[in-house]
Order: sequence, then C-alpha cells, then structure tokens
Amino acid sequence: MTITVHHLENSRSQRVLWMLEELGLPYRVTRYERDPRTMLAPPELRAVHPLGKSPVIEDDEEQGASGPRIIAETGAIVEYLVDKADGRLGAPPRREEALAWRFWLHYAEGSLMPPLLLKLVLGRIPLLGRSATKRIQPMIDRHLDVVEQSLAERPWFAGDTFSAADVMMSFPLEAARHRAGLGASRPNTIGWMERIHARPAYQRALEKGGPYAYA
Repeated sequence: MTITVHHLENSRSQRVLWMLEELGLPYRVTRYERDPRTMLAPPELRAVHPLGKSPVIEDDEEQGASGPRIIAETGAIVEYLVDKADGRLGAPPRREEALAWRFWLHYAEGSLMPPLLLKLVLGRIPLLGRSATKRIQPMIDRHLDVVEQSLAERPWFAGDTFSAADVMMSFPLEAARHRAGLGASRPNTIGWMERIHARPAYQRALEKGGPYAYA
C-alpha cells in the first residue's frame, strides 16, 4: 500500500506529509511548483482532481469508481489518515478533549485561514489593498488571542497529547507568523510552534517536501 501525495510548494499539503510521517504510513510525493507570476497551482493538478488544488492524495489500496481512491481537502485527508491508522492522532477518549480536537481540526480552515488568505490577496492590490488589510488585522488578532489563551491552558490543542488537531493548526499559524503579526507577544503560541518544528516527523516531512517558506 502506498499513498501518493500531490504536493504543491509552500502550501497546505506540507501538513499531509507531516501527518504521514507521524503515522509511519508509506507514501510517495509528486511535487508541483506554483506559477511564478500568479503563484497559483499549475494546471496539471486538474488531471488529479477537478478543483486543481493541493493537497490531494491517491490511495492505491482503496479503489474508487475509476481507480485509486482520491481524497481532497486537508481536513478530510487528515481524518482519512487517522481512520487508516486505526485512530492514531485522532480524538482523545475524554469527551472534553475530543470536542476540543474536533473544534480545532475544523477551526484551522473554517475560521482562522480565511482572514489570513484575505490579507494575503488584498495586500497585493496597490493602495486600496493596503488600506483594506488594516481592517482585517484586528480580526486576525482576535483569532490569535483565542489561540494563545487555549495554549496557555494546555500544551497541545486537544489536551496533554499531540494530535491531528496540532497538525491542522500548523499551517495557518505558520502563515500568521510569516505575514500577520504572530510573534513574541504570544509566547504560548510561539512555544507550541517551536515544539512542533522540533518533532522528528516534522523534520522528515520537510526533507521529503522540499523548500517550505513557513517553517
């Protein structure tokens, strides 16, 4: 059994490589580079999935209607891999921690990532964009404060144990550190980031994925 990860540089797919390394599941990487002018994914990804986005995985152990099972969307991929690994890095047994696990797993893309992406896009528009990003930053700061408070109460997002929720939260927080003001004023979040970056599986994923601007 081998999972193929369709991996786009400097993208959410870095989390999938890390997740696979944490779980010890065999995989191979097919790399794609962004268009240097638009920074969009190349059209070749549309041959894998109609959205033409990354991450996408193919699992040759499971067959879909027309070949290997194809899974898109980071959260869906992470839950698929948790299931494939018999629940490892999944929701903890205690109800409160399990609810936290589900919240952060979906919060990463559902709530935290949209204003970060909006700031990135608007920041590329001269004059008007710079003015608009000033309105977005307070929204991002509110999110970062919520994250900081959570990590003041526990070392990992779902409690005392590292889980897939931490994997999901990595990319938006790395992006926030890179371009949205996450820094030393939020020591719990920075400490968490230093812990994930020190994990051997994270380091192996960087080696497999190639250059990653946010690590």
